[in-house]
Amino acid sequence: MRRATIERATKETRIKVSVDLDGTGKYSVSTGIGFLDHMLEQLSRHSLIDLEVEAKGDLHIDFHHTTEDAGICIGEAIAKALGDRTGITRYGNAHIPMDETLTQVAIDLSNRPYLIWKVGMPKPKLGDMDSELFKEWFQAFSQSAGATLHVWNHYGENTHHIVESCFKGLARALRQAVEIDARKSDAVPSTKGVLGGSL
Repeated sequence: MRRATIERATKETRIKVSVDLDGTGKYSVSTGIGFLDHMLEQLSRHSLIDLEVEAKGDLHIDFHHTTEDAGICIGEAIAKALGDRTGITRYGNAHIPMDETLTQVAIDLSNRPYLIWKVGMPKPKLGDMDSELFKEWFQAFSQSAGATLHVWNHYGENTHHIVESCFKGLARALRQAVEIDARKSDAVPSTKGVLGGSL
């Protein structure tokens, strides 16, 4: 049962996240940030990972802490559900077109976190949310999930489309990477026999 629950409480946020890697894309998301909720719903739906997120944060200050901590908790929950990562496909890649936008996301669940973020935002805000916060979410997710993650927006004009294609790309790449490899379900996908540490 590849399921996990993470709870995090600080002076800035209180967050509870539950995931089921072998779900059907069911979600229940409440962060207090409407657009972030929408993106996390997309992440669940297109990865087929069941996702529950309940977050309360210091939104009277800004959206930074809640956004970043949500990324941390979702990443931690996925890492916990993966266990020692035996049998996973490990790699995933997706190209997501969305109207005028095309974004590529590649992931390696290597247990070596690294983010490459080649995403320009045409507008500094998306509704009430600072556009720069989306990089913070992906950085937090990558770090806590133990994922090498490359996100590259090839082109696009609409900030909403660009951000949404990034989350959908992550979802589809993650869906591939967490799948159990039917040809080698009994082994960690590494010649070292373990994921993480040095190359």
